[in-house]
Amino acid sequence: MVSRGISALICALGALTLPAAAGAQEPAVEGQDLIGGVPRRQIYVARLAEGERIVLDGRLDEGIWKQAQPAKDFVQIDPQNGTPATEPTEVRVVISKDAFYMGVTAFDSEPDKWLGYQRRRDEFLPADDRFMWRIDTFLDERSGYFFEMNPSGLMADAVFGVNGMNRAWDGIWNARVRHSEIGWTIEIEIPFRTLNFDPNTDTWGINFQRTVRRKNEDSIWMGWARNQGLDRMTNAGHVKGISNVTQGKGLDVKPYGLVSAESAPVAGAPTWDGSKNAGVDVFYNPTPGLRANVTVNTDFAQTEVDQRQVNLTRFSLFFPERRDFFLDGATFFDFASTNGNGLGSEQVQPFFSRRIGLSADARPQRIDVGSKFTGQVGGQDVGFLHVRTGDEDKKGFIGEDFMAGRVKRRMFQQSYVGGLFTHRAARANGAGTSQTAGFDFRLATNRFRGNQNMSLAGWFLHARRPDSTTRRSAYGLAFEYPNDRWFAGVNAREVQRNFDPTVGFVTRRDYRRFNQFFGWGPRPNTRLVRRVQMNGGLEIFTDLHSNLLERNVGLTLMNLQLQSQDQVAVEASHSHERLDAPFPIAPGITLPMGGVYTYRRIAVSGQTANRRILALNGRFETGEFYSGTRRQTVAGLTIRARPGYIISLNGEWNSVDLTEGAFTSNVFRVVADSQFSPFMAIVNNVQYDTVSRVMGWQSRYRWIMRPGNDLYLVYTHNWLDDAVARRFVSIDRKFASKVLYTHRF
Repeated sequence: MVSRGISALICALGALTLPAAAGAQEPAVEGQDLIGGVPRRQIYVARLAEGERIVLDGRLDEGIWKQAQPAKDFVQIDPQNGTPATEPTEVRVVISKDAFYMGVTAFDSEPDKWLGYQRRRDEFLPADDRFMWRIDTFLDERSGYFFEMNPSGLMADAVFGVNGMNRAWDGIWNARVRHSEIGWTIEIEIPFRTLNFDPNTDTWGINFQRTVRRKNEDSIWMGWARNQGLDRMTNAGHVKGISNVTQGKGLDVKPYGLVSAESAPVAGAPTWDGSKNAGVDVFYNPTPGLRANVTVNTDFAQTEVDQRQVNLTRFSLFFPERRDFFLDGATFFDFASTNGNGLGSEQVQPFFSRRIGLSADARPQRIDVGSKFTGQVGGQDVGFLHVRTGDEDKKGFIGEDFMAGRVKRRMFQQSYVGGLFTHRAARANGAGTSQTAGFDFRLATNRFRGNQNMSLAGWFLHARRPDSTTRRSAYGLAFEYPNDRWFAGVNAREVQRNFDPTVGFVTRRDYRRFNQFFGWGPRPNTRLVRRVQMNGGLEIFTDLHSNLLERNVGLTLMNLQLQSQDQVAVEASHSHERLDAPFPIAPGITLPMGGVYTYRRIAVSGQTANRRILALNGRFETGEFYSGTRRQTVAGLTIRARPGYIISLNGEWNSVDLTEGAFTSNVFRVVADSQFSPFMAIVNNVQYDTVSRVMGWQSRYRWIMRPGNDLYLVYTHNWLDDAVARRFVSIDRKFASKVLYTHRF
């Protein structure tokens, strides 16, 4: 293969080949596909006869399950890498013309000790037993679908590509879990119309991983070396025999109805003002690999509220996209500039969908119509989006047209070269038109020095606006060596003064940044310690004349990860910074332009094992800060009272004492989950920060009547902590009831 040729060329330049990672070896057969010297595992599907069906009850009692070849003999990733799993797992795959079925048997020698606190759709599982799987439906070893479940029936999913994973994707699929004296079993049904795939092959890439939380044990079907794992589809197994399947007509129609009411006492509207609204999303698969979507009169009343953050930097904070229309297929628009940050968090995103239909303070603007298609066409990954927003004089919004186009040409086994174009134009008088264009590439292999991962990525962007004519570009290069036990990276970028992708997000401009980081994570062979990780990084910012602006050195002196799942870390940093503009760090306190500051800080952090009923995490950081000092304390407590009932309390306290003045900046958050089943939950989220002095409450009820059909009830209320009145004064409140229905043709 071409990627092997790349690796061979690198080796010829001086790299020494290392032996493959330890693992349970299977005898190689001449001509068989090998992964690091280990044969690639494969299973064959069993097929339901015409009229035969599977009842989703978690029992695996249909005769077809006995005919299916099991994927078994899982191997430990941790704690004893390369040895057989202590609790066996078997996975069988069955297909019909319309659906992909999986039957999972998670054997357990102590079946009453399972952990499954979470039930709510798409939640993370840091405290639970879990079963995860990835499917590479195009067999391209770089994209596909991720799913996971736990013993309480939680269902989570995501789509992934070469530049990351989008967990906010909600596919239409169904599953049931059953407990018994042998452990727990799952029956899973994924309709083929939920997936994009290559109809010209009967083979998909597939891999499975299981976590037994009380033992802190992770086991996997393929790719047990610690620099492989579930995330890397290059070391996945294969499932064969997927043929004569259909997506039906490939047409989904998803109408919604919305009833809402709101009032704003502070703005002089104390009474409730009600409204009704409706819209529709239409999804169509013109080919099994391509998905198109048209949305009309879109509303996002069901969207979760953003989490508040403390900002003691000179630059804007990044808030992730949460709206369904923009999240679906988002990985097809990703760009190389969003990776390779290493030490630091500076963002350069040429396409950031939160710039569409949301103001800077997160006020929604009406979206009249939008269209999008994403998927694979031949050897290309493609994405195209067009959205039209409406005029809203009362809110001060001007109607605009937004467009984004993206193409990536797949090369070799894990590499690509791509291009991106975005366009934004205000419809009033044709003013405010801007475009951004760019290209990127990624060269990657998992066979460097035999079995190591390595990648090189580069990108260039140019933004055009009517109010600027020069210095409108940005570009960068990044090299990464992400492996166990050593990892390292080097990257550099330049962002010019007038670079402004108006459908993107940029943290800062007019700088060059050079960053290098490295780390080492030995794994002592003891019953107490799982891993000790140490890493460091050097980050340098200059202006475009190479004058030093910032120099940051960060060291993780120790990150001690215990076999009990508890961990503690000690970090130190040394910063040198020259302010190239005045910095209003707090109301009434401004650091002057030209000020030069050198400061040192140290931090201690730790957390207890999440599997415990009471789980604690915290961080304390102290030291110099600009012209004075800063103490930061972050603390969190999670109470898992019983499966489905979880309370999280989080706080951040910042005490800053500068020559120019002293202030505090604090944030508090309480989240209470009541998860009645995997299909019904109510979440209450209360937040307060001392900068805005606003307390916000969102109560969000979701009932999944069946996958694809949802009912939301959402109530949001904000209060101002009025220092004069010495009480909380109601600012605004809103109630929305939204119903979504999916009809599949």
